[in-house]
Amino acid sequence: MAARYTLETEVQYVKGVGTKLAQVLSKLNLYTLGDLLFHLPRRYEDRRQFRKIAHARAGDAVTVSGKLVTVDNMKVRNLTLTKAYLDDGSGVLELVWYNQPYMKDTLNKLRNSQIVAYGVVKESPYGLQMETPEWEDLPDGADPDSLLSVNRIVPIYPLTEGIRQKRMRQILWNTVQYAHLAPEILPRSVRERLGLMPIQHALQQIHFPDSEQAIDPARQRLVFEEFFLMQLGVGMQRQRTRQERGIALRIDADRLNEMLHRIVPFELTNAQKRVIHEIWSDMAQPHPMNRLLQGDVGSGKTIVAAAAILAAVDNQYQAAIMAPTEILAEQHSINLHRLFQPLGISVELLVGRLSNKQRQQARERIATGRGMVAVGTHALIQEGVEFARLGLAIVDEQHRFGVLQRAALRDKGVMPHVLVMTATPIPRTLTLTLYGELDVSIIDELPPGRKPVRTHWKTPEERLKVYAGVRKLVEQGRQAYVICPLIDESNKLQVRAAEQMAEHLQNDVFPDLRVGLLHGRMKPAEKEAVMDAFRAGELQILVSTTVIEVGVDVPNAAAIVIEDADRFGLAQLHQLRGRVGRSEHQSYCVLIANPKSDDGQRRMEIMTRTNNGFLIAEEDLRIRGPGEIYGTRQSGMPSFRVADLVKDMRLLEVARQEAFHLLESDPDLSRPEHAALREAVERFRHRFAIATVS
Repeated sequence: MAARYTLETEVQYVKGVGTKLAQVLSKLNLYTLGDLLFHLPRRYEDRRQFRKIAHARAGDAVTVSGKLVTVDNMKVRNLTLTKAYLDDGSGVLELVWYNQPYMKDTLNKLRNSQIVAYGVVKESPYGLQMETPEWEDLPDGADPDSLLSVNRIVPIYPLTEGIRQKRMRQILWNTVQYAHLAPEILPRSVRERLGLMPIQHALQQIHFPDSEQAIDPARQRLVFEEFFLMQLGVGMQRQRTRQERGIALRIDADRLNEMLHRIVPFELTNAQKRVIHEIWSDMAQPHPMNRLLQGDVGSGKTIVAAAAILAAVDNQYQAAIMAPTEILAEQHSINLHRLFQPLGISVELLVGRLSNKQRQQARERIATGRGMVAVGTHALIQEGVEFARLGLAIVDEQHRFGVLQRAALRDKGVMPHVLVMTATPIPRTLTLTLYGELDVSIIDELPPGRKPVRTHWKTPEERLKVYAGVRKLVEQGRQAYVICPLIDESNKLQVRAAEQMAEHLQNDVFPDLRVGLLHGRMKPAEKEAVMDAFRAGELQILVSTTVIEVGVDVPNAAAIVIEDADRFGLAQLHQLRGRVGRSEHQSYCVLIANPKSDDGQRRMEIMTRTNNGFLIAEEDLRIRGPGEIYGTRQSGMPSFRVADLVKDMRLLEVARQEAFHLLESDPDLSRPEHAALREAVERFRHRFAIATVS
């Protein structure tokens, strides 16, 4: 069998595994020899320094070697203790195992033999003791270098129930003997330029390093390969998109700017002008635009979207905006209707709360082309919604949509231009990973006259002072939000908490003011009525769950109080804070929290320190990791085997440059020397189904 091993060989045939253990390993998603090769240590322990027993001190983790002198089992209440004694000439150490009676027979065979043990030493009434040590016997004449658990830098692997470190280490040692089966797919020129070690050497050193200095270069080699494959996939996807036949619009920038000036009375920021120019340039190309627009909360993305819509409509094409929630869709509809009314451009709203008749009429206007702009939730991509000439699809808060939903919207037109918008600032590493095949535009300045929101962190004991501050603002004619804490158990409890809070604020705190309530389980029409009343100033305080997190725009709201703020993630806190500070009035965000964890405290400190969404996103990535921020399955977020998007940021940039450089000379990787590389890219794409708009 050995001669026929391949990376696809099932784990049960690897020496030391067998059918029973193969089932255990499947819980770690280890099915083949190749999977095992990439089951990497999560950390290492340096066990090279042997210590004389006489010099060992309680609390130290030490490696000792000596003669096994006695072994016995003893019963203590319901426990079976196995005790063995190790003598190295300088002293005696007691080794103890709990409820492993078979250890007695195992160790008895080695009595008077030399064994090596590793563990933490502790004091016992009878001298020094080591509980459940890792140990190995050292047969006469054996080389101490052949030991796997001691006398080396020892790998510590991720485990599951049913397998111990020592067994896993032995299996991996047997597996690494086949590291030569891993194909070398990186071009020699790339390896030499970056000083990367060959793949086989990297795999050997990452599992059983010769020295501490060997670990990092081995890891870098494997990380680079993952990023390189991903970025090649991304680059090839970009090329495919560029080869698609799209709609080349006639862009008359002077005419479009004049139309913009008619509907937007104020001067745009330089960032808005730059981004609009990038979008118009894309829409003039014969292939579909595929652009991601990032703008921090309040940076004026709606105006940029309006400029893109004007370009489509000016060419007699329709535009569609898809939003993740009805509240956000209705907000877009109100804003666009207000903007486009002077130009006579009609805006159709398609959301679930419409009556059958209203829905039918809206669909008809869209299908005949009288409705030039359609705004809606995923109702837009349902069967029965037909467009006469869809030329532009705008997807807002894209990370809340699955890949298939985006594709379905795109299918409503003949390869329309696609603009993806988000108010959630995304760290550059995630942009390159999640949206690598999109061109990126960033609005990185706020409209003039906007004052940064002042953020304060208060304890629950200071709540009455906070309410007094809110009252003061209301007396000045402003409005405020109060956000209920997140409750994990159920939606019902969340609603009840919101109802109780609204009741308490109305009856006990602000009996003379009008307090409204908004939560996710209200009917759409009820939600809309509450939002209308708040927008109109009929309600002074709005108690809400996080349904207002994205896109709600009430310029007169100048304070947001977030209860139990430490229960929210940084990105969510930043989004909530973005509901205020949308006018020239000074606005405030008050975080009420008494965080118990270090992470919770860090989040509060970061929020009070900065309003910069990109800095906050980077910190969020550091604290929570990418999988938490973007539901992996939902967004196409790769769960890398080796790479870490936080630690390996710089390497991702290098891999992207190298990948795009290679594709310039061999766009399809069709050269014979790139055959293995092309195959690996396809496998990688299949494994992660890289998120793509097309």
